[in-house]
Amino acid sequence: MSSHVEPLRAYLAVFGLLLLGTALTVGIAYVDLGAFNTPVALLIAGLKAAAVVLVFMHVRHQSRLTWLFVGAGFVWFLILVSLTFVDAMTRDLPLIDWVS
Repeated sequence: MSSHVEPLRAYLAVFGLLLLGTALTVGIAYVDLGAFNTPVALLIAGLKAAAVVLVFMHVRHQSRLTWLFVGAGFVWFLILVSLTFVDAMTRDLPLIDWVS
């Protein structure tokens, strides 16, 4: 198995992307998107996770079998998040006002 060395530029680009994603997540928290606040935050988190997996875990240069298992992990994560959302939407709980 040959080892691929990532250039420093790739690590710095991912670092910048992570900083930008964090700033975007904080910024979007102050915008009222209604029911889309959580999905947008999860989308940003998913993009940041994908960047980390591809560069820091060196999946970008691995075999198709590794890509298959990484993809299966993401699909499983999406299934679990979807089931959590469905469970939360079917509950008839009173809203709690955490601000006051």
